[in-house]
Amino acid sequence: MDRRALRAALVEARTPGGYYWIEGVHEPVPTPPDFLFVRRAGDGGWETGAFERGTHEVLARHPDEAAACAHLLSLLV
Repeated sequence: MDRRALRAALVEARTPGGYYWIEGVHEPVPTPPDFLFVRRAGDGGWETGAFERGTHEVLARHPDEAAACAHLLSLLV
């Protein structure tokens, strides 16, 4: 699963768009006060985490986009 497929799965599951942020695919404006995210890491891997109170907290690091997307999907559905 890539980020676009993740977005489609979340829309199909009727997960509100303000609950998540997917780098380059779904970046709500205005930014919600708290949400779960998937993004590229500085080392070339991927991260999933939570944004709360103005701070990104990484919950897990993943070797590839597919693993990160699967993790975020499991957190939201």
